[in-house]
Formats: sequence, structure tokens, C-alpha cells
Amino acid sequence: MLKPATTDIEALKILEERLRWLSAWTIHHANHIRESADGLKVGGHQASCASMTAIMAALYFHALGENDRVAVKPHAGPLLHAIHYMLGSQSREALENFRGLGGAQSYPSRTKDNIPVDFSTGSVGLGVAITLFASLVQDFLSAHGWLDEKDRGRFVALIGDAELDEGNIYEAIIEGAKHDVRNLWWIVDYNRQSLDATSADRMFERFDEIFRSCGWRVVELRYGKKLAAALARHKELKGWFEALSNAELSALHYQGGAAWRKRIEGELGKKAADFLKQYDDEALASLFTDLGGHCMETLVEAFDAAQDDVPTLFIAWTIKGFGLPFAGHKDNHAGLMNPTQLAALREAMGVREGQEWEPLEGIGDNARTGVEALIDRTRIARAKRERAFATVGIPVVPAPAGDEQSTQAAFGRILLELSKAGGDLADRIVTTSPDVTVSTNLGAWVNQRGLFRRSDMPDVFAQAKIASAQKWSGGNKGQHIELGIAESNLFLMLAAAGLSGDLFGTRLFPIGTLYDPFIARGLDSLNYACYQDARFLLVATPSGITLGPEGGAHQSINPPLIALGQPGLRHYEPAYADELAAMMREAFRLIDDPNGESTYLRLSTRSIGQAERKDDSWRDGAIAGGYWLREPTLEAAAAIVAMGAVMPEALAAWEELSHDIPGLGLLAVTSPDLLHRNWTAAQAARWKGERKPSHIERLLSRLSPDAGLVTLADAAPASLSWLGGVLGQRVAPLGVEKFGQTGSLADLYAVYRLDGDAITEAVAELLLPQ
Repeated sequence: MLKPATTDIEALKILEERLRWLSAWTIHHANHIRESADGLKVGGHQASCASMTAIMAALYFHALGENDRVAVKPHAGPLLHAIHYMLGSQSREALENFRGLGGAQSYPSRTKDNIPVDFSTGSVGLGVAITLFASLVQDFLSAHGWLDEKDRGRFVALIGDAELDEGNIYEAIIEGAKHDVRNLWWIVDYNRQSLDATSADRMFERFDEIFRSCGWRVVELRYGKKLAAALARHKELKGWFEALSNAELSALHYQGGAAWRKRIEGELGKKAADFLKQYDDEALASLFTDLGGHCMETLVEAFDAAQDDVPTLFIAWTIKGFGLPFAGHKDNHAGLMNPTQLAALREAMGVREGQEWEPLEGIGDNARTGVEALIDRTRIARAKRERAFATVGIPVVPAPAGDEQSTQAAFGRILLELSKAGGDLADRIVTTSPDVTVSTNLGAWVNQRGLFRRSDMPDVFAQAKIASAQKWSGGNKGQHIELGIAESNLFLMLAAAGLSGDLFGTRLFPIGTLYDPFIARGLDSLNYACYQDARFLLVATPSGITLGPEGGAHQSINPPLIALGQPGLRHYEPAYADELAAMMREAFRLIDDPNGESTYLRLSTRSIGQAERKDDSWRDGAIAGGYWLREPTLEAAAAIVAMGAVMPEALAAWEELSHDIPGLGLLAVTSPDLLHRNWTAAQAARWKGERKPSHIERLLSRLSPDAGLVTLADAAPASLSWLGGVLGQRVAPLGVEKFGQTGSLADLYAVYRLDGDAITEAVAELLLPQ
């Protein structure tokens, strides 16, 4: 039976043991007790949870305040659920259904779990870096008067040491140094074991150097109190211990006290004789497992000593699988205790059989009072925060005037006019870009609204009266966050700003710009942002081989296909400025709508003649994904389907071919992504008895079932070729399937078959007998 708790430290130690038990039991129950219909291994990471139980107990039941927000390393998810189970905010049913449908998720999920999860984790490294950008968003909100000082908090990331191999972490801390980001604790579970192997030796020294150079305080928690005292009395033993490799340490921890004794005797001999006499094998094993990350006194003292706003990296030495039978074994990453081992742990923990789910089972009456008092005083949120939507009125966004313009230029002009008009929406827009602010047409907006900086940054060129189109000064009221050229940081910045309503109760309207081909460089971070349901507007420009002389490295091909398969991200590709204006208003609405999503606009530098409109009847269709720019007739043998910057070629071909093909239609697709998901949703609904056709079915039903479709896009032809599957009409897809190159538009369109000749040939392919 555990001894009575007379201090908070003792209560924390008891809670730490309970967390180790509950996390291990949750995983064991899912794999060995719960019925499995399919026979598949459920999995879980008992060892990864066990290495962090003391750290998370000290954090959640002592150090965290009500406004602090935490990203928990993915494999410690069961531990987070155990904490909330003890707090009363997680149900037994959810734990019993761990990794089952509707149960506690494998990895912490903002949208799927029913407990408060500040940041989803899963793709390692990203949950770490987003805390840095969330801290920057907190500073932004405070500076603009939208967050009271009493509501500010610290951002904490619990990191598996193998996560520190992820490059996005270092991109983030470099950016954080530029912006003087504060209020961060990153706590490394330095157990020196990854999935495949033992970690490279002495890496914490490299971490120390990198973080210190970026302005971080680094605190190494290597020893617990008992081990530190013992090694202080035996200098040679300390030197010997610190010279052990990570692999040797792990093996000795697994082998236990007898192995420690044999190794010390063999290498230190008589020099360690007096030391060894003080401990039997069990005590010797216990001593050498007293690392800083398992010592409650050490953890509490370290957290209490870091109460300022200096970003701090804690390197907490731990043992993977601490307290479990496979502690230290290099293969324990996904290891599971067998029933015999679990029964032994249950007995050691004082848990009665049949009472495994009792939160405070095994705690004596005297100790229970202190533990319950500590739980009651815990300050973290116990329920999910309400999501704030419909907080900002979205005004009409007028299209810029001009007979010829590009969508990229129109985007810049729309933002400029929004800035000049002012209002709640304009004031809540925060723009960001990875060193391509000027070339993506954000310059005029920044001239109006300024750069966001924690301290004033004058425009030196303006002060020197040097002519420049960019009149950028920085200060805490600015609305543009300029980033270095790292696309992963862009998407993490958008993710953090896009969660502002959820994290801070104030909705922002984040807009991020980058070159379209470089979406792929930050794709993991973009997916991560969408997975959490962060809301933002992504503007990617310029795009496609339409970029011309810039060459293949800057000419995108597959981003529409990326968008087609990306949940939570709506893709629009406007051809005209009025389409763009309507889509931007819709994107702002979606950011502030409970059922909304993020939006990706694929824009172009090509200036084209604008469409002449008789009325606004096209608008709803454009927002839904497409509309007839030239109406077909039911007798038409074919239709041209085009998207984006190649609309002039489609129009010219339509003018030429419509003389020979009566009723030829021209369909302007503005969102293949939206058309596709609406089509598949309508198919699924039909199995439930609903007969409402999708938008694309209604559009294509204007044609004969035997009509052919020539699809045209400055992108992979698969972006539109699927349209033939909607009503069974034949398709001749035109698009880009090889890397681009430098050249004029006329030359490139001819080589890559995006010109009028290619359209004519494709129509002939469909209509002429073979």
C-alpha cells in the first residue's frame, strides 16, 4: 500500500504512479480484454507513456495555469486521457473504447477527442513548432487589444527526443528568434530511444548549442535527488556513469541491479567497493533509474524556477518504459505487456482485480485526502472550450475595375481596398508570407497596415528619403507577419492564427501567400493545419506554366490534385477578377462559419480580358464550383470545360468551333475540388433515398449523354478528366503532365497542348469516327 501523502510532492508521486497504471491499463484493455471483431492489433505505446508520467503529473497537477496550452507528444495520448479521467473530464467509456470508433483517439485530437486538446499531434515535430507560432499569435492579440493580460498563458510542448530530428523544429526556432517569441516551455522526454534504435550519443549537447544560440534558456534535468547525491560522493563513479553510451544505459536499465553491479565491479573494481556495499541489487537498480525526468522534486523545482517569459528547453532524462517490465529494452517502442506482466504490475500498484478503472484505487485513506485536494486545485481546463463563430460581419467584396487584369493583381487591389475601407473584417485580417510578400502582391496592404513587431522597427529607407514602393515600418499594431523563406513555417503560422478563435476567443482572418509550386514543400504542415480545423485563406500565386520565362522550377502542375484530396481545404481557381472577389468573400465567410473550412486560391500573373456580365446569375454557380460561360444546347455534340488562366484559349476555340458545332457550350470550372466532393456526397445520399443531383450533374445534364467534353487546365489533366465519370460522357483531357521550361506563353501553350490547335484536335478526336 502506498504511504500517506503529507505534502504536495508526495501527492504528485502517488498521482504519477496512478497515471502510469491507468495509461498502461487503457492500452492493455484495448489489446487483451476488449473483444476484437477483426483480430487486428489495436496498439498503443505503454513504454512511451511510462517515460513521461512524472513530467506530466508535475505539469498538469502543479505547474500549468488555466490559460496555459499544451501540445502533448503523440505517443503519450493515453497519458493525457488518464489525466482527464482523474480530473473527471474523461469518461470510462471513452477509455474502454481507446482507439475504437468514437473512443479516445490514438493521438491527441482537437476535433475528435471529447477532452480539451489544445493542439492535435500525430505527425511528429509539428505539434512542437505550432506552440511557438501560437505564442506569436497571443502577442499579436495582446498588442491589438483583443486579449487581456490576465488571459495570457504559456505554451508548452512535450517532445519525444526522436522528434528533435525533425527539421521543421529548427526552422521554427530560427523564426522565433527573429520575432523574439516568448512564453514557451519545450520539455524533451530524453529517453534516448526511438522506434527503430537507440538515439545517437550525446545529442543533447547539440540541442543545447542550437537552442541557446536562438535565445533559449536550456535546463538539463539529468539526475534525480538521490542519484545526484550519490554521484557527488563518488566522483569516479560519476565520470564512469556519464561515459556510458545511450545503448549501454538502456541495456543496463533493462537488465537490472545485478548487471549494474557486475559492470561497475568489472570496470571500477576496488574504487567502487564501498559504494556497492551500500546497496543490494534492487536498491542499486532503483538508484540508477533516479533520473531527472522521474524525480518529482527535481521537476517541480525546475518548473518553479522558470516562471518568467524566457523560452525554455527542458531536457529531462528518462527511461523508456520506466516502471514496466521492458523498461530500457530497445524494442519496447510498441511493446505491450502480456497478461502475466500486467497482473504483476497490478499487484505492485495495489490495484484490486476488478477495480482497475477506479481513478484513485490503491491509495490509502490518509493519502487520498491529500491527493484529492491536489486534484481539486488543478487549474487546467476540464471541459472543451466553446468554439466562437459568426462573430464578424462579412461585407460585400467589390471586384476591382479594369478591362484587363490578372487574378494576382486583382487580389492585391482587393486587399488594398479592404484596408482603406476599414471595419471589423479589415482590422482582423493578419497576413503572412515566406519572403514573397512583394511578388505575391501583398505590398500595398503592408504599406497600409504595417509589419507586426514586438518593438518598433522604422523604415530606414523612408527616413533617408530613398524612393521605394514598399513603405514598411514595423510595430505592435501592424497586421503583416513577415516570415523567412520556409514554407513549413508559413503553414504552421496559418494554423496557429487560424485557431485564434478556439484558443483565445477572438477570430482572426489569416491570409498566407506563397508561390503555388512550393505548397508541396510545406504539405505536411498544411495537412496538419487542416486536420485541426484551423481556418485561413491560402493564396498561391503565380501558378502553372503560364508563369512562362520563370521556368520549370517555378511552374506548378499538381496542386489542384493535392487540393482535390485534402480535407478541410476548398480550392478555387478563378479566371476573372469578379470571380475572385466573390471567392474571397466566401473564404472569409467560411473562416467564421461553424461548418466552414479553409480556402486555397490558385491565382495567375496572366492579364486577361474580363468577362462581360449581363447580371449576377453566374455568381452562385462560381461559388459552387462552375457555371456555363457559354450556354450549350441539348443537341450540342460537345462542350469545352476550362479553368483559370487558360480561359482566353478556351473562349477563342469556342468562337471558332461554335460555327461548326451548333450549341457548343463552354463550362467555366472554378473549383474541381468542390464539384467532386459535392458529386460524391450526392452519390452517397442516394443510398439513403435522397435524389437531389449534385451541382456538376445539373450542369452536365444540359448536354446530350453522347456529348464529348474537352477539358483544359494549366495543371495536371486529371484535375478535370474525372468529369467523364459523372454522366458517362466521353472526355479528351488537356493539361500539363511533364515539368515545364522557360519560354513565351505561345510557345509553352503549343508545346504542352494548351492552345487553340490542341482544343480543336481534341474536339475532332471526340467527334470524328475512328
